[in-house]
Amino acid sequence: MRVDLTVVVPAYNEEIRLRPTLDAICAHLRADPERWGSWELIVVDDGSTDGTAEIAREAAKEEPRIHVLSDGVNRGKGHALRTGVLASYGRRVLFTDADLATPVGELDRLDAEMTATGADAAIGSRAHPDARIEVHQRRLREWLGRLGNALIRVVAVSGIRDTQCGFKLFDGEKARAAFAASRLDGWAIDVEILRHFRRAGWQVTEVPVSWSHMPGSKVRPGDYGRVLLELLRLRARAVRRADLAVTGLFLLASVLLYKDLWADLGHAYLRDAGQDQNQWEWFFAVTADNVVHLRNPLFTTLQNNPDGVNLMANTAMLGLSVPFTPVTLLLGPTVTWALVLTLGLAATGASWYWLIARRLVRNRAAAALGGAFAAFAPPMISHGNAHPNFLVLFMIPLIVDRALRLCEGRNVTRDGVVLGLFATYQIFLGEEPLLLAAVGMLLFALAYALARRDVARTAWRPLMRGIGTALMVCLPLVAFPLGWQFFGPQSYTSVLHGDNAGNSPLAFLQFSGRALLGTDAGADPLAMNRTEQNAFFGWTVIALACAVVIALWRSGAVRALAATGVAAALLSLGPKFRIPYTDIVLTGPWRALAHQPLFESVIESRVAMICAPVIGMLLALAADRLAAVPRRTTRAAGLLVLAAALVPVLPTPYPVRERTPVPDFIAQDLYRDYLAEGESLVTVPLPDPGSAEALYWQSSTGLGFRVAGGYFNGPWGPDRIGIYGATPRHTSNLLGEVRGSGHVPELGPGWQAQARADLAAWRAGVVVLAPQYNDGPLHETVTKLLGTPGENVAGVWVWDVGTRGDAQ
Repeated sequence: MRVDLTVVVPAYNEEIRLRPTLDAICAHLRADPERWGSWELIVVDDGSTDGTAEIAREAAKEEPRIHVLSDGVNRGKGHALRTGVLASYGRRVLFTDADLATPVGELDRLDAEMTATGADAAIGSRAHPDARIEVHQRRLREWLGRLGNALIRVVAVSGIRDTQCGFKLFDGEKARAAFAASRLDGWAIDVEILRHFRRAGWQVTEVPVSWSHMPGSKVRPGDYGRVLLELLRLRARAVRRADLAVTGLFLLASVLLYKDLWADLGHAYLRDAGQDQNQWEWFFAVTADNVVHLRNPLFTTLQNNPDGVNLMANTAMLGLSVPFTPVTLLLGPTVTWALVLTLGLAATGASWYWLIARRLVRNRAAAALGGAFAAFAPPMISHGNAHPNFLVLFMIPLIVDRALRLCEGRNVTRDGVVLGLFATYQIFLGEEPLLLAAVGMLLFALAYALARRDVARTAWRPLMRGIGTALMVCLPLVAFPLGWQFFGPQSYTSVLHGDNAGNSPLAFLQFSGRALLGTDAGADPLAMNRTEQNAFFGWTVIALACAVVIALWRSGAVRALAATGVAAALLSLGPKFRIPYTDIVLTGPWRALAHQPLFESVIESRVAMICAPVIGMLLALAADRLAAVPRRTTRAAGLLVLAAALVPVLPTPYPVRERTPVPDFIAQDLYRDYLAEGESLVTVPLPDPGSAEALYWQSSTGLGFRVAGGYFNGPWGPDRIGIYGATPRHTSNLLGEVRGSGHVPELGPGWQAQARADLAAWRAGVVVLAPQYNDGPLHETVTKLLGTPGENVAGVWVWDVGTRGDAQ
């Protein structure tokens, strides 16, 4: 049986409005038999408890082209529409609500539009600029409806103004295919069908219609919320079990790596973190304190009193430290530290896996391998000791994917807006990783454009338009924070890293200290420190990557990935580098960037981290190709080679050490008797990048006092060059030298006067010397400087130098 048009009317408790609606539809179709030809009208009674079904059957007795389908249970509009559409035979299928808020005469406009444009679906739109709203809803109800519809567009079907209008005309075959694949029974069926059309590449057009609000409408503003919930449930059901399994494995791997930290959060300290764990816990604590007290989250004087610290110019990771505020306040900053590392590493792996599975390979296991390497590669594990801003990179794959969507040119404005929001959030997670990601994307784009000029010719215009849109979204949002970072109090121009911040070429072939076959003795001579082993991929992985490139060289993506990896590796060597085992020193390409804005603060060896996702993607391509090999022996041999190359670089659990306990003088709040408002606690020696236990004293006891000095990035000198720690003063330098050497120099009146001046500059209230290495010479030094031996309080030496002491 074949008819020209099917009209589907879902009805639930519509005994009052149904008959006029059916009469109006039949009258309209009968009035122009040449245009509509053969037609049918299907009424789906959705378990009504009134006389809806009887009225429909009475109408069917008078008009044989009316068919009544009835369900004894009310299952929702979506189920009713699916039942009606799947029972239809029409070349085109119209469905309309039983209230006929959109007059059936608007069918002519939808039909004409589909015929003229060749569209596969026409939506009756109340939100179109040319639509006519004859009878409005109440203003609040209408506003809530618009807000709900806007949220639905953002979540599911952007670009369509009115997703929920119950007057839509479809190509019959495509409608039946879409409804057969649908799963929702509620109001969200409209969105699910439109998403199906979009994904199938079927054209959807929006036609302005006349619409009137009908009293007794069953659609409530809250139903838009139900639509969103249904869509979220649909997306959750669409997640593959394999995806959940891979994410679970990444989380398990992350937990195992940090198991010793989790085993004793109260006392364990990551052994190779230097002073960074103290610093990061302090960042989490001070951000939570600023948030809960509604203070400026971009600045604090809790360190470096009285000058303070520009938090935006430091790695405070406000994108995580702010939302983790409840955790920090309830469970403490150490728990936040452990959660950010553990969950962030797993989330980064899952995000790379998602990108690779979506864009590069079909085999889920191959994508998992690529995602695992991108997130758990030796350079990433190195930063997992102390730098969550370089470990928690789950936004980078999302940014890459959105840039690729721009190249497709389907919805440049929407994708540009989303890219701008993603970049904004990443700025509050880490600016340097975003800069390096941009470098990697630029290198890949240039290489791929050379390999596939046909793709580049069609992609560059929408890409540039989208990037422009992203900048217009991002820049206003970050203008104030970045202005504060670069021009606010305690801002600086660039950071000094020394002349040996580049990688040695040998570092790429060496196994890292945390790799299964690596050793600290082998890796330490080739790295700045154990948190900066940025190029230690190991010779087995480098050899495997080269083999994959040679085997898959015909692929434009492989050639572009190879060029990106090689370029990033060369840049990471720094402005100049020595050829191993020779005295030949060459100029590196980083020299062109070394003194450019933003790049001048980058540790150039970190550019090698771009190679981690590059190699991960090459591994995924190789595994995907192997999975398709028909011969089992060949496939097994290839997988064995992959395993043999990767096993040596498997990460080992992070070692921990016992944390130095907080002195009772601090833990018992005894310091409060010595500090007046605005005064700082001066530790001996002052906290700096080499010894920042005072930050732990603060963060673990509620941030009840300020400290002089500290571990942060701040300005130094008239040129405001960025350094690690506070601007050094004579007394702080002296105390540091005494602690290191154990030698007490001659200290005359000049040194005493200098100490008084420095204490005044720090607004010192109390000087505290805790038990430590060379604490005897330190006590002697402070005694000579201050002219008094101090007093021993709760196990520490204390000198009362503030206004409270003067008053006494």
